[in-house]
Amino acid sequence: MGRGRVQLKRIENKINRQVTFSKRRSGLLKKAHEISVLCDAQVALMVFSSKGKLFEYATESCMERILERYERNSYTEIQCATDEIQQNGNWTWEHAKLKARMETLQRNLRHYEGEDIQNLSLRELQNLEQQLDSALKRIRSRKNQLMLESISELQKKDKALQEQNNILAKKEKEKTNVEQAHWQLNNNCQDSSSMLLPLNISSNGREKEDNETTNSGVLLPWMIRHHLE
Repeated sequence: MGRGRVQLKRIENKINRQVTFSKRRSGLLKKAHEISVLCDAQVALMVFSSKGKLFEYATESCMERILERYERNSYTEIQCATDEIQQNGNWTWEHAKLKARMETLQRNLRHYEGEDIQNLSLRELQNLEQQLDSALKRIRSRKNQLMLESISELQKKDKALQEQNNILAKKEKEKTNVEQAHWQLNNNCQDSSSMLLPLNISSNGREKEDNETTNSGVLLPWMIRHHLE
């Protein structure tokens, strides 16, 4: 016997409804994939279950680009409507657009965190892995750049400190040399003074003897020699 035509109405049995949803959903996703491959078409499909769970399919996992294209086309069509419809439609569409974009971003974020990936196909998982690898490479590149900049800055500071230390050491050496020169000069002056003092004493004593001899009228032997010469 041939299969009877299914009557389109809500399935009351919860289990049967869930089984039917799972089968129809898989068939719908399969058909979307087939038409995208056979006809080289860009396909974006989103299905929400009765519990609010999202199932989607996008050609080459470019759901966001397809939605943006749809938004541009829809926006162009809205521009052709009347002013009043255009105004109301713009607000409504803007709200729907922002809501869809927010849901897309939240879904992508969950995927990046490794959540809700059970229903992703092999191709979608590969694309997700490539995106994560690219992000990780950019993060490592930025980290290495910051580390190199930090090392370069530390090297500059180290060089500046070494130059300052060299300047201080040079000033300290010059100060020491000046102090040594002053000390030597003072020592030389003291030595000269100590050498001149005995001579002055001898000269004073001799003058005193000369005066006494002259006053007494007696010539000393060395004075006689001096006169004879």
